[in-house]
Amino acid sequence: MTRRTTMSSKVESYLAYRRGLGYQLKIEGLQLRQFATFADAEDHRGPLTTELAVRWARQPTDCDPLYWARRLEVVRCFARHLAATEPGTEIPPRRLLGPAHRRTQPHIYTVAEVSALMAAAERLGPTGGVRPRTYHTLIGLLAATGLRISEALRLTRGDADLADDVLAIRETKFGKSRLVPLHPTTTAALVAYARDRDRLVTRPRCDHFFLSDRGEGLPYSTVRTVFRKLCDRLGITGVGRRPRLHDLRHAFACRRVEEWYDAGVDLAHAVSALSVYLGHAKVTDTYWYLTATPDLMARAAARFEAFVGPTGEGVTP
Repeated sequence: MTRRTTMSSKVESYLAYRRGLGYQLKIEGLQLRQFATFADAEDHRGPLTTELAVRWARQPTDCDPLYWARRLEVVRCFARHLAATEPGTEIPPRRLLGPAHRRTQPHIYTVAEVSALMAAAERLGPTGGVRPRTYHTLIGLLAATGLRISEALRLTRGDADLADDVLAIRETKFGKSRLVPLHPTTTAALVAYARDRDRLVTRPRCDHFFLSDRGEGLPYSTVRTVFRKLCDRLGITGVGRRPRLHDLRHAFACRRVEEWYDAGVDLAHAVSALSVYLGHAKVTDTYWYLTATPDLMARAAARFEAFVGPTGEGVTP
C-alpha cells in the first residue's frame, strides 16, 4: 500500500529547495508550516486546492483583509511550485482576497534631520561613555551608505578596511556578500569612532565594530528603541506611521538619484550600479526604493521635458 504524502512533507521539500537558492523564508516558512499542519489535521488528500488555501488564509476571521491576502499569497507561491510536478494542483488567482501588498510611505529624511539625529545621539548618556559615539557614528554610516541596519550591526573589525575605504558586507540577504566603497569623509568618521571605542572599551567581549559600553554588540531591538526616542525628541514624524531606521536606506537611494539627475547621468546604467551597491537581488528592488519625493519628481519632469523638446516630439539623436 502506497503511503500518503503529507502536506508537511511537501512544504519541507519546497522550503529546502528555495533556501538552497538563497532565500531565507523566515516568516513565509513559518506560515507554510502552519498551513501544512492545518491541511494534515483536516486529513486533506490529493492536490492542493484553492478552497483549502482560502479557508486557511482567512483564519482568524477577525483580521485585516490584508493579512488574509498575504497568507494566501504565501500559499499561492507554494502552489505554483507544486503545479509543476503534481497535476491537478489549483493555483489561487491573484488578488482573490484583495491586494497582498500595501506599500507604506517611507520617511525620506532631510539632510537637516540626519544632522539633528546625529547631534542628539551625541547627547545620549552616559557622559564620557562609548554609547553616544556609537549611535552618532552608526546613524551617520546608515545615512552615508544606505546599509541595512542588520548589516551595520554585524560588521566586525576585520570587515572594516579603513585603509582602503571599503567595508566587506558578508553573507547578507539572499546569502550574498559585497564590498561597499566609502567616501573619505565616512572613512574618517569611522576611524575616529574606532579610536574612541578602543580607548573607552578596553576589554571588548566580541569583535563587532560597533560596541556598547559593556563591550558587546548592539541588539537591533535596542537600537530601534533608541532611534525612535531620538525621532520623538526631535519631532520627526512619518506619513501614517513612525519613521524607521530602514527609511535611512530609502533616503540614501533617493538622494543618490537626485544627484545623478542634476549631473545629467544616464540613469539606466547608474541605477544598475546602485542596485549592486545596495546589495539588491534584482534592479527592480532598487526602483522600489525610489520613492516619488517632490524633489525627485521635479528632476524627472525636467529630464523628460528636455528629452521631448519644445515640440513634444522627442529630440533627434
